Amino acid sequence: MTRRLGLSMTALWLLSLFGAASGSDGRLRFQEVGAEAGVRHVHHTRAFSGPHADVLGIFTSGGAAVAVADYDGDGLDDLFVTDSAVNGRGRLYHNDGGMHFTDVTDRAGLADANTPNAIVADALWFDYDNDGWRDLLIVRFGTPILYHNDGGGHFTDVTARSGLTKFANTIAAIAFDYDKDGRLDLLFGNYFQPVNLLDLRSPRVLPDDLDNAANGGGVALWRNVGAGRFEEVTGRAGLARFSGWTLDVGHGDFDNDANEDIYAAADFGTDRLFFNNGDGTFRDATERSIGFDTKKGMNVEVADYDNDERLDIYVTNVTDENFRECNMLWHNNGDRTFTDVSKETGTCSTLWGWAAKFGDFDNDGWPDLFAVNGLRSAGPDSYLPVLLPMITTPNIDFSNLANWPPLGNRSWSGYQKKTLFRNLGSGQFRDVAEAAGVDNALDGRGIAVADFDNDGRLDLYQTNVDQPALLYHNTTDRVGNWIELKLIGSRSNRDAIGARVTVSAAGRRYLREIDGGNGYAGQSTTRVHVGIGSATRVDDVGIRWPSGLFEHASAEINRITVIREHEERSTK
Repeated sequence: MTRRLGLSMTALWLLSLFGAASGSDGRLRFQEVGAEAGVRHVHHTRAFSGPHADVLGIFTSGGAAVAVADYDGDGLDDLFVTDSAVNGRGRLYHNDGGMHFTDVTDRAGLADANTPNAIVADALWFDYDNDGWRDLLIVRFGTPILYHNDGGGHFTDVTARSGLTKFANTIAAIAFDYDKDGRLDLLFGNYFQPVNLLDLRSPRVLPDDLDNAANGGGVALWRNVGAGRFEEVTGRAGLARFSGWTLDVGHGDFDNDANEDIYAAADFGTDRLFFNNGDGTFRDATERSIGFDTKKGMNVEVADYDNDERLDIYVTNVTDENFRECNMLWHNNGDRTFTDVSKETGTCSTLWGWAAKFGDFDNDGWPDLFAVNGLRSAGPDSYLPVLLPMITTPNIDFSNLANWPPLGNRSWSGYQKKTLFRNLGSGQFRDVAEAAGVDNALDGRGIAVADFDNDGRLDLYQTNVDQPALLYHNTTDRVGNWIELKLIGSRSNRDAIGARVTVSAAGRRYLREIDGGNGYAGQSTTRVHVGIGSATRVDDVGIRWPSGLFEHASAEINRITVIREHEERSTK
C-alpha cells in the first residue's frame, strides 16, 4: 500500500473486505482476493492548489479506472489500472494464472502518464493496427497517450504520429468501427470544455445548471485512417452540436441494422442517443427514442437482459438523498424506441451511482448486474447541509467555483453499500450483494468483468477513488454450463468489436455483442461468455461479423473456443 489510511477508513476497509459472505440467497458467492492476487492497487486523485482546490478536486475524482485485455496472447486476461496523482503510476498486471498477477509496468515501458499539465481519467485496450497485439490508450484531462504494443510485452509511445494530440478534458473512451472499414475508431466523452484545469484563467468552469447544463465538453469522434493515424470527424459525423457534460459513452447495434449506434450519458443534463446512418454520419434520435431527461447520467452499459434478442441500455444516476433520481434501464422496444423499466425491474436505486456491468455470474442464462457507488467518504459531517443554501439561492451562478462552499473533511454521499442485482428471469432483479459478499462500502468507480482464471465463472475487479481496488473471485458452487468464445476478425477489425453472437441451446436463444469499452471507468473482457443453464450442448452459434459476413459455428460446453472469421476454429 502506497498511502496511509486513517483509522476510520482502515476499519471500513477491513469490514468491507472481510464482511458478511453468508446469507439466505444460496447462489452467488464471491471471495475478495486482491491482496493475495497481487492487484491491491491504491488510486490517488489529483491534488489542486488555490482557494477552490477541494471543490475542483471533487469534480475531477472519477479517474480510478480499469481495463482488461490479454495483451500478450497467452490466453489469460490481464489488468491495467490507473492513478490520477501527479506522481502516481498506472499499473500493468500480468495474469500468471491461478488468480495471481505480477506488476510488469516498468518492464513493459509504460511511463508515468500523470504529467504536471494532465490528469489520467480512463484507459482502453484496442488493436488499432490489426497486428494481433492489443494497444493501450490512456485518456486524460489534457491530451491522450497512445502506446503501441510491440509484442514481447513491450510498448512504445506513438502519440505524436497518431494525430491524437488535441487538448480535451476526456473522461471516457470507447473503440468501435463506426464506418465498417475494418479499423477501430475512437469516441471520446469529454466532461469539461477544453480549458486547462491546472492553470485556470477563470473560475467559471463548472456546469451552469444542475439539471440542464449544456456548457460541457460533448463528444469527439476520431476516425482510424490507417498507418497508425487518426483524424477527428466529429462535425462531419453530425456529433458536434452535443455539448453535454459527458461522463460515459457506449455503443451497440440498437436497431439491428448492422451499424453501431451511440449512447452518451450526460451529467447535469439530458443523455443523448445517436443512430448510425451507415454513411459515416449519425442522427440524434433522443427526442423520439428515449425523450429528454434532467438526470445525472453516469454509466452506459449495454446487454440483452431479458433475452428478447434486442440490446438494452443501463444508465446509473444519483438515487440517494442528494437528488433522489432513478437509474434508467432502457428496454429496447424493437422500433427504435426505448422504455425505462428500472422501477418495474427493481433496478432503480444504486445510490450515488457510477459503473454498472452485466454478467451472467451463475451461468443460468440471465445476465445479472453489479453496480458500484459512493462519491466521497471522509469525516462524520455531511457536505449536503453546507451545499443546500447555495443550491437554493436564486440566480446563483453554479459555474463559478467561488460560489461553491469548501468541502473540508466532510463526506458527500459516502460509505455506500454496493449492489448486485440477480436476474430472476422474470423481468425482475433482486439485490443479493450482502449474501454474495460484494457489499463493500468503498467509493467505487470502475468495474471490469472477466473470467480471470478460465474456470467459466465471471469474476469482478472494482476500482475505488483514493482507496484500494478489490478483486472478487467468483466461487459460486451451483453454476450452469457455459461457453466462452474468443473471436478474431480478418475482414473485420481483429478484436471483432461489434460482432453479434446468437447462441441456441435447449430451445433458448442468447444474444451477445462484443463492445469496445462500455461502462464507466471500466473495460471488461472481449471474450463472449454465455451461460446456458442445464443445457448439455449448444445447438448453434450464429456470428454476424462487423464486416457483414454471417457464419454458423460450433462450440463445446464448458470450454473456451477460438473462432476466426471465415477460417478454421480451435477448442481448448
